[in-house]
Amino acid sequence: MSLGQNLQRVRDRIEAACVAAGRDPSTVTLVAVSKTVGIDGIREAYDHGLRVFGENRFQEAAPKVEALPKDIEWHFVGRLQSNKAKVVAETFQVVHTLENEGQLREIGKASRQIDGLVQLNLGNEPQKAGILPEALDKTLTLLLQCRNVRFQGLMTVGPLNPDPEGNRPLFRQMAELGRQVGAKWLSMGMSADLEVAIQEGSTHIRVGTAIFGERG
Repeated sequence: MSLGQNLQRVRDRIEAACVAAGRDPSTVTLVAVSKTVGIDGIREAYDHGLRVFGENRFQEAAPKVEALPKDIEWHFVGRLQSNKAKVVAETFQVVHTLENEGQLREIGKASRQIDGLVQLNLGNEPQKAGILPEALDKTLTLLLQCRNVRFQGLMTVGPLNPDPEGNRPLFRQMAELGRQVGAKWLSMGMSADLEVAIQEGSTHIRVGTAIFGERG
């Protein structure tokens, strides 16, 4: 299928999930994860109405940000190295993967503010970034002291699960933690489990494969 058809299918899935959950589809932001997608592919998605794109690596994203329309909102959704945090903050409007003092110290040196989310590793998967729930209060204290970050909410990456329902308890836990800390945004749900995430309160779903196809 074409990119336009893929995108329409994703939009239909979002709308159906919102209807099932009694939510307004406008409360869900589709972040098109464009890692490994070239400038032409992103421009095609832009021409189909997408304005929010997510990238995983600064080096790959920088030329795209430079070349593409300035009304795109760029979200950093990859593992954030402290030594790249300052330049990421000066390039991206939103960072989903905040987790430690080193990142925040460097972001504090940037020339502007960003919207920030704390990444949680709710599946306690050692290969994934993010903090455990018991570290959330300490991390939030550090974040709220960083003048260049507007705290917006929480982010998590669900375990790879053949049954999307398997991630429902994790997304439900995320929503409860969000309520406890006053999160406005919950970034959870990807191509395979976006419906469950939306039903559990996700405000930002990060979708790559279902829009751009499989990538190496």
